[in-house]
Amino acid sequence: MTDLQKQGAAAKAASYTLSTAGTAKKNAALEAIAKMLTERQEEWLAANAADVAAAKEAGMRPAMLDRLMLNAERIAGIVDGVRQVAALPDPIGKVDKMETRPNGLIIGRRRVPLGVIAIIFEARPNVTVDAAALCLKSGNVCILRGGKEAIRSNRCVTELMRQALEQAGLPADCISLVQDTSHDTANELMHLDGYVDVLIPRGGAGLIRAVAKEASVPVIRTGEGVCHVYVDDEADLDMAAKILYNAKCSRPSVCNAAECVLVHRDVAADFWKLALPMLDEKGVELRADQEALALLGTRALPAAESDWDAEYDDYILAVRTVGGMEEAIDFINAHGTQHSEAIITKNYFKAQRFLDAVDAAAVYVNASTRFTDGGEFGLGAEIGISTQKMHARGPMGLEELTSCKYVIYGEGQVR
Repeated sequence: MTDLQKQGAAAKAASYTLSTAGTAKKNAALEAIAKMLTERQEEWLAANAADVAAAKEAGMRPAMLDRLMLNAERIAGIVDGVRQVAALPDPIGKVDKMETRPNGLIIGRRRVPLGVIAIIFEARPNVTVDAAALCLKSGNVCILRGGKEAIRSNRCVTELMRQALEQAGLPADCISLVQDTSHDTANELMHLDGYVDVLIPRGGAGLIRAVAKEASVPVIRTGEGVCHVYVDDEADLDMAAKILYNAKCSRPSVCNAAECVLVHRDVAADFWKLALPMLDEKGVELRADQEALALLGTRALPAAESDWDAEYDDYILAVRTVGGMEEAIDFINAHGTQHSEAIITKNYFKAQRFLDAVDAAAVYVNASTRFTDGGEFGLGAEIGISTQKMHARGPMGLEELTSCKYVIYGEGQVR
């Protein structure tokens, strides 16, 4: 038995205890985690500082460093997220259907945990806590496998959470971390049949596609974010410029950041007069089609065909000029990743058409794509943004981390 198989077996054993732990015990464990992370945050910060220093030495891009970095304010936000999850209604045990059949059988459908959830993610130590908290509240055991860039941070915070679990009277193995960050362990985790009930990858497109292709355990695809903002000819252009700036620049390394803007040719000249000075503040590199280049001149670079499908995770924006909304819709459906898409328009009927026709987990009218987030949607933290259509779509909160069990009450019926 390999080390990872032993870890999987311990997680499976813990799952039987956690699935029946009850709301009060799970909430007590979450509060213990919040308290532990607050009281011992200096340990976590020190471990994170070592990760950041190593990442800088390795030449990590600034936008990705921002994902990796922790500070007291971010930890306070993470702790607040744990408490928000504790305050949410517990979906486990909820009966959403109950009926009496003609033969007298009473058949109900009850919410139950998925079981053991494995999560493969990259350099974002906040994900370690967000995922653990959501799994715990929904009665799921989690096996976490982060990237090498955040290994010190993840080891520290996982150990703190495991100590908090034991203080609350739950098995420490309700939360565990894969200590080895090699490709071999990632591959083994993808094939941990019999122990892992579902695998959720969080990270760049390459990671997600590799997991979806290679895994033999069930996978929920999350996070690929080639998101678009379409500026219609009936848009409030000042609003459009501000929304684009927020969608691209507020945090360019996250999956709900805009990677491409589509601008109606009739308003393109006026729009860029407003948008360019804002994008210049962050030094956003523009990669534009020929029509946009005629307006933007040396401020932009010619776009390659690959730019229409790129998730930059950086201050880079693809720019395309379109002749109307239908062209924009067709382009988005061809090049998007079904994550988050936005239209800026004052025309109600165009807005409705866009909402109906665009195939994505979240579709916006006159708002930034940056709102696609479990906290912003009122779900507490989220374990990922599902871009698929089976089981769950969009921000995955507590409800999305459950399955169902049919319960049947009889009085001696036979068939």
